[in-house]
Amino acid sequence: MIVSPQSMPFAEPLALQSGASIRGYSLAYETSGTLNADKSNAVLICHALNASHHVAGVYEGQPDSEGWWDTMIGPGKPVDTDRFFVIGVNNLGSCFGSTGPMHVNPDTGKVYGADFPVVTVEDWVNAQARLLDRLGIQALAAVMGGSLGGMQAMSWALQYPQRVRHAVVVASAPNLTAENIAFNEVARRAIVTDPDFHGGHFYEHGVIPKRGLRIARMIGHITYLSDDVMNEKFGRQLRGAVAGAAREGYQYTTQDIEFQIESYLRYQGGKFSDYFDANTYLLITRALDYFDPALRHNGNLAQALAAATAKFLLVSFTTDWRFAPRRSREIVKALLDNRRDVSYAEIDAPHGHDAFLLEDPRYIGLVRSYFDRIGKEAPR
Repeated sequence: MIVSPQSMPFAEPLALQSGASIRGYSLAYETSGTLNADKSNAVLICHALNASHHVAGVYEGQPDSEGWWDTMIGPGKPVDTDRFFVIGVNNLGSCFGSTGPMHVNPDTGKVYGADFPVVTVEDWVNAQARLLDRLGIQALAAVMGGSLGGMQAMSWALQYPQRVRHAVVVASAPNLTAENIAFNEVARRAIVTDPDFHGGHFYEHGVIPKRGLRIARMIGHITYLSDDVMNEKFGRQLRGAVAGAAREGYQYTTQDIEFQIESYLRYQGGKFSDYFDANTYLLITRALDYFDPALRHNGNLAQALAAATAKFLLVSFTTDWRFAPRRSREIVKALLDNRRDVSYAEIDAPHGHDAFLLEDPRYIGLVRSYFDRIGKEAPR
């Protein structure tokens, strides 16, 4: 499936939850499949921290450019683009095409940098709704996302209940635990204390805070994997050359020894620092921290979810300790307390949080079955 990135400009200001607003911004997006005559088969895919609008398919002449959820979306796949019109949107503040910290602020003529306004999940949903308005889509057959994308799917069902028939929330939570916020804060400290960060205005200095980005990604990546997967994949193995030297009795300093897991994390961190923006990382992790629909209801999630009228599918994975199954069950209970239509699956998978991106047959089959159901329903 060949896809092409598109961009939609918005001149009018978008009011943000912080009280600020942003104008003259653009949203990068991609579509696949065909919108039917009554525009009732649209599915919005919401992305997580380091993903983008490129959810599936490949770019012309780039066979290795598969979208981040290509296992899930495409012709004949669970979210079948022969039946559904799929839309992926890059969120405001990201670094993959939509207006973000690297772009020029039309009010000052200077690059935003650290002055880019704080954005929330609710802001992203409002921006996505504006894009759908431009595309002439008033109602979604489904909104779907994993992790932070799942929070957006949930927020869609609350902010625009009459525009969503189904919400598919995968490996997500109603808010972050203190432990999750702590991991995000340590990662942010790694970035802002990098000498090349320059208070977020590093663009002006022609540098990138790569050391901070590498450490932030290493911290995050540890939380996405399960202990079982790390032990199976790496164990306590040393890198090949190091292991050979160790057998010869070579004496190491504390900086010489490299286990396979260390090498892997350094590789992931280095790769991430080459393509991701530091200010974007700060913005998106803050949006994760702030998301809490129950906050305005004295912590009562059932009251918060009373506004939702969509049918829900929630999926969790047993070894996901960052977005543990009990957090999904909190959402399920709150929806059931409101007598909403809810399906829930807890999949015994060894891969940790990253399981939502992988091709587990039970998971794939479940989503396929659910979207078959959506496809057979008459739009409301």
